[in-house]
Amino acid sequence: MTDLDPNSLSVRELAFAVRSGQTTAQQVTEATLDRIARVNPAINAIVQDCGPEALADAARIDAALAAGRPVGALAGVPVTIKVIADQVGHATTNGTTLAADLIATVDSPFLRHLRAQDAVVVGRTNTPAFSYRWFTSNAQHGTTLNPHDPTLTPGGSSGGAGAATAAGLGHIAHGTDIAGSVRYPAYACGVQGLRPTPGRIPMFNATGGDRGIGPQLMAVSGPLARRVDDLRLGLQAMSGYAPDDPWSTPAPLRGPDTPRRVALVRRPGGISPDPRILDDLDRAAAMFRAAGWTVDTPEIPEIREAVELQIDLWLSDDHPGKLAQAEAEGDAGALALLRFYQSRAEALTVARFSALFQRRSALIRAWRAFLQDYPVVLMPVSAELPFRQDEDLDGDAALHRIWDAQLPQIAIPLLGLPAISISSGVIDGRASGVQLVTPPWREDLCLDAGELLEQGFGAPGVVG
Repeated sequence: MTDLDPNSLSVRELAFAVRSGQTTAQQVTEATLDRIARVNPAINAIVQDCGPEALADAARIDAALAAGRPVGALAGVPVTIKVIADQVGHATTNGTTLAADLIATVDSPFLRHLRAQDAVVVGRTNTPAFSYRWFTSNAQHGTTLNPHDPTLTPGGSSGGAGAATAAGLGHIAHGTDIAGSVRYPAYACGVQGLRPTPGRIPMFNATGGDRGIGPQLMAVSGPLARRVDDLRLGLQAMSGYAPDDPWSTPAPLRGPDTPRRVALVRRPGGISPDPRILDDLDRAAAMFRAAGWTVDTPEIPEIREAVELQIDLWLSDDHPGKLAQAEAEGDAGALALLRFYQSRAEALTVARFSALFQRRSALIRAWRAFLQDYPVVLMPVSAELPFRQDEDLDGDAALHRIWDAQLPQIAIPLLGLPAISISSGVIDGRASGVQLVTPPWREDLCLDAGELLEQGFGAPGVVG
């Protein structure tokens, strides 16, 4: 099958085609690299080339198959890795010039797991400086454009991953999420994105050492893809125990049956979503009802306070150090965000820091109890349709509005919950979608419920 278009197949279908000899890993890799060469210059999603290594990996997979040796579940499947993660021989820049020469000598553990399943890394994707923004631009790698409309953000911080996925530059993209950085790029680029439970996918960068308090508790790696089943296979491949990540947990990927009950939350925390987003939520609720699920509109536990605690745990902790790095980098987006929260960070006392951990426990306990009754929560990803490029540089009022719109994303990491962003489609170049939140370690519920909605909304196609 020499004329096979890899993007015409799902991950499951493509890996089967390679294993069964319908195509080869080399043919898939060459086709993907050819598409990257044609499409990527216009959107700048992939900013570090992995072509030679990808071809070598593909040849190794084909040789194993020819010799009758077993290969992994993702044999020949093209994937991308965000430049925030260690990959042997490449700089872990996190979108900064400061780390331009920070070359990894070992892979991050999730990448070791992907390679063990014979996925082929075809490129490394862009992120804003320090991965702070919902916009993807930096001095080291330039600006990533949304494949649907270059005047709109592709999201952030995994904006390169979202754009690459939408443009067909790989089947599974690695992203990271501490405040929405997997879910928002998936939303903005019209694809699917999964934020797993902390500890599900192991992450450690030997180049950077141990992370601060907020990232340790809330930051996760997760997959983006054009199909929910592709997310499922990506999650399976990335997951598992790794001794270099002290939070990694070998939890089962499937849990027991739960009530088929959905909590529809149209205005979490009092936000006022765009009418199109409200319509998406109502359409999704109708899909659940048609499939035999009960959909209620109960009052949810406190969610706005979770955002406030998240900001303190992540941005206020060692704020002077973060600000000094941003000043050294000279990145306008990072500086705007950190200066916006500077007075708040300066007011954070040891007593307040201790109290916020106590409140975090109380909020987590309340949400876990709620999710016993409603195992799936249907809510917006954002209150607004994808933002205009660099809209966060328009001043404090714009930054305040943007962060308020993103409340449904920001709260979830503080609560330690998994969540999935499901695309509802693209209208006039502007994507939209909904978010599903489930109990900890129940990514299977995210995926199963997300697949139901994908069938109703339609699976995203390739742009261009």
